[in-house]
Amino acid sequence: MYISLLVAQGVIIGLLENMIPFPFAIAPGAKLGLANLITIIAIFTMKKSDSFLLVMLRLFLTTLLGGTMSTFFYSLAGSVLSYFGMLLVKSFGPKRVSIIGISATGGFLHNVGQLVVASLIAGSWSVMLYLPVLSLIGILAGFALGISANYLLEHVDTLKKFQINYEQSQKISKRFRQSKERS
Repeated sequence: MYISLLVAQGVIIGLLENMIPFPFAIAPGAKLGLANLITIIAIFTMKKSDSFLLVMLRLFLTTLLGGTMSTFFYSLAGSVLSYFGMLLVKSFGPKRVSIIGISATGGFLHNVGQLVVASLIAGSWSVMLYLPVLSLIGILAGFALGISANYLLEHVDTLKKFQINYEQSQKISKRFRQSKERS
């Protein structure tokens, strides 16, 4: 049920964001990626398999309700690269990287994934020249989403409970793996 609620929130945020015109002519087609707030919360409150399922469900439903096949492929590349990049950076631990840093990484990698797909479709890597502009926007948006996720995880009791349960299950799994390795 928790996954369904987060997926629904992500889809609604994504559809609403598609209706908002981006105010900067310097980056046509750029979006803030507000629905990625849900992905960040999922990474910190549920198992990797469940959070990946959430990302895929959100992607399919958002495409079904307001996208095209081309937007699906761009979003798929950006979402998958961003998701796994955020998991990798998160594995460095909270003493090295904060939620804000993890989110900013996701914002940057989402744009890299989309531009790689655009380069493959165009048959030219010159599309990657757009990366500096999109990177700046992606990192700034990721920074803002990270601040928002951090606030929500600290102040929304339900999310706190899910986060604590997730962290405890991770510790138990780690202890189990260590004891199994010793045997």
